[in-house]
Amino acid sequence: MTWEDFCTLNLPQPHTVTVAAYRGDGAYGPVYDPARQVQPCFVDDARRLVRAADGSQVVSEATVYAPADTVAPAGSRLTLPTGRVTTVITAKALTAAGLLLPEHVELMCE
Repeated sequence: MTWEDFCTLNLPQPHTVTVAAYRGDGAYGPVYDPARQVQPCFVDDARRLVRAADGSQVVSEATVYAPADTVAPAGSRLTLPTGRVTTVITAKALTAAGLLLPEHVELMCE
């Protein structure tokens, strides 16, 4: 089952987010790829304690579940359906591992 099939079957109103992937730091601050819309997604506005790339514990205010080909490394800028702009704390690819679940990406955001 693909992520798109899963969303069609289980999400009556899938979300769309906008992602500007973080590329690194430049002379004047962070550098991002051009923003692009990613869909279908599911946004879970729930507070969770997560571990950032540097090992520190950070509070995540939203989790976005997106298609497996989504490029949004830690530091990427993400605009949620509400219009709130946030930053990706961690991104991890979730594989099906032989189950009838779709592969997708989990983005923990500030």
